Amino acid sequence: MSNALQRMLSPSSVAIIGASRDKTSVGYGILKNVLASRFAGRVYAINPFAKSILGQPCRASVLDVPGRVDLALVAVPASKVVSVAKECGEKGVFGLAVVSAGFAETPGGKALQDELVVVCKRYGMRLLGPNCMGFLRPALRLNASFAVSAPPAGGIAFVSQSGAIADSVIDWALRERYAFSLIASLGNSADVDAADLVDFLSHDPKTKAIALYLEGLGDGRRFALAAKKCGKPVVVLKAGRTAKGSVAASSHTGALAGAWNVFRGAMRQSNVVLAEGTEELFDFAKALAEQPLLRHNSVAVITNGGGPGVLAADYASDFGLELASLPRRVVARLERGGVMHSACAYGNPLDLIGDALPDRYEAALDAVVGEPSVGGVIVIQTLQTMTDPAGNARAIVAAKKRHPGKPVIAVFMGGRHNSAGERVLEAGGVPNYNDVRKAMRAMAALAGSL
Repeated sequence: MSNALQRMLSPSSVAIIGASRDKTSVGYGILKNVLASRFAGRVYAINPFAKSILGQPCRASVLDVPGRVDLALVAVPASKVVSVAKECGEKGVFGLAVVSAGFAETPGGKALQDELVVVCKRYGMRLLGPNCMGFLRPALRLNASFAVSAPPAGGIAFVSQSGAIADSVIDWALRERYAFSLIASLGNSADVDAADLVDFLSHDPKTKAIALYLEGLGDGRRFALAAKKCGKPVVVLKAGRTAKGSVAASSHTGALAGAWNVFRGAMRQSNVVLAEGTEELFDFAKALAEQPLLRHNSVAVITNGGGPGVLAADYASDFGLELASLPRRVVARLERGGVMHSACAYGNPLDLIGDALPDRYEAALDAVVGEPSVGGVIVIQTLQTMTDPAGNARAIVAAKKRHPGKPVIAVFMGGRHNSAGERVLEAGGVPNYNDVRKAMRAMAALAGSL
């Protein structure tokens, strides 16, 4: 990983070149986002035709900025980007994030993009984009993009070749309570590519799992090697798997999608988990960021509803997971504990019956999570009149803390009545899904069986 890339993605000073007074422009939106995110470093607005924008004094050129500039966010017409890059090089800028479009993704734009790359290499600058959204570093309080909102800081990094998908994911993630260490849009990947960011994130202490949306790779072998060496879970949603999708990818970012079968084989050899949709991408990333891998293929299901338990058994079979056979000692411990209902079903799934309160969940978790023959546990809660979601969640989090080496996943089925419990699970680092299938598939990702 180059020092220039590190300084670019962890800047202490940012210049917005093309900052604009037009509230509908990208340059205005980026400056507004950088200021609104309360970035602790220095911020410079570059516009030769304005004195100030959003209370920020403007300079005519990046060359007029006093001191060092680590990152330049470039939002000027494509025809002016190369000259801006030359000025940034003379200034000693470490990296450019070029949001401007009109390069290799358009007819006749490849030569201009090649010229831009040559200039950046001449000065030792890294280039993100062009034709990208920019990036966000929530832990640094930096929204260096034109995204409409910013998520909280967390352990998932998201790298996307589509700025539109990245922007939409941010808004969706706010509702689903996903939190991020980095969100970056690659755009045309003229210089900084997916392999570079996987390498950077492998050394980032804030990042626990990496999720990527990819359309194509210029150097698939290099990416596969970076993913294999990463030491952190990597999940990929690959677009352009079909002939028509490959054509669409080429017109979008100029990416060459490549053969799907070859890509899939290479990713599996590199321990990359492949997702089939955006929601699944983050379902997997959430589990991989918060939970250890399944040490052996043996899953227990605890539920207060028979129907979801049956579904869990079906989905376990679908995804190549084995349901553990609970030893007689586990059943005996539950029977003599004094809190189980006489109608409880002591199988796997372990059915606590609909009136289960936190004490029953706690007893079941104590007996099952610590059982050596059980590799991981899925805990299902359906809503009844007496259900205590917050209390049940506290019991799950406590059991997880007692056994940190074993994955525990929750399924709190329902809606607004679960909100208090969901907050407890989130704070306790236990992934929660509102659907049994999603939870079991996430457990399969932890088992490496997908």
